[in-house]
Amino acid sequence: MRPCAPEGGEARPGPPKPALPTDREPTLWERKLAEEPGHSQWYIDRFRRMAAEGADLVGEARLIDAMVPRGARILDAGCGPGRLGGHLHRQGHTVVGVDVDPALIEAAQADHPGPTWLVGDLAHLDLPARGVTEPFDVAVAAGNVMVFAAPSTRVEVLRRMAAHLTPTGRIVVGFHTDRDYPVPQLRRDLVEAGLTEDLLLATWDLRPYRDDSDFVVAVMSRAGGAPGSS
Repeated sequence: MRPCAPEGGEARPGPPKPALPTDREPTLWERKLAEEPGHSQWYIDRFRRMAAEGADLVGEARLIDAMVPRGARILDAGCGPGRLGGHLHRQGHTVVGVDVDPALIEAAQADHPGPTWLVGDLAHLDLPARGVTEPFDVAVAAGNVMVFAAPSTRVEVLRRMAAHLTPTGRIVVGFHTDRDYPVPQLRRDLVEAGLTEDLLLATWDLRPYRDDSDFVVAVMSRAGGAPGSS
């Protein structure tokens, strides 16, 4: 199965408060919103409609659930309106979801109470500074999250995710390969971020990756199990 899109905890009253540095480079998602201000609501409505119609929206979550023991700590990086993280929470995991778009975080809080949902830029991720101090067993960035990151920040996004893992934790990213982020560049970036490539797949349902695959699911771990740096 292919992806759908990003998502991401404790339902909180009132609108989420962004934690976004003012001097950072905007993500490609934010640039799209500047051109199409209604895109966030369209995106939220799309997945609400698909859920109401009974569409299978949790294929990515099934793979992540199979990778970890029950009660694991999972970072839903680029969580969007909470589809993936919400399902993992219902399976008994502790989930923290982070997304740069406050509208998506509000939708996640409304539709998937339980996880902790936070507004934030993955290239500046520092969860201990926001009171989330325990490391994660896995960090997942589904739904083309990596291609919506500002290209100059992709290594830092991987590095920041790694910094929030346990020593044996893993990162899983999935995205379409025709979105200006070719797999050879991902492989160079993960090495620069201090990560080891564990597995490449072509889909979330474990089909093997080939050079002509139009989608990639990459599983990574920290090189040598060394602590990441934030």
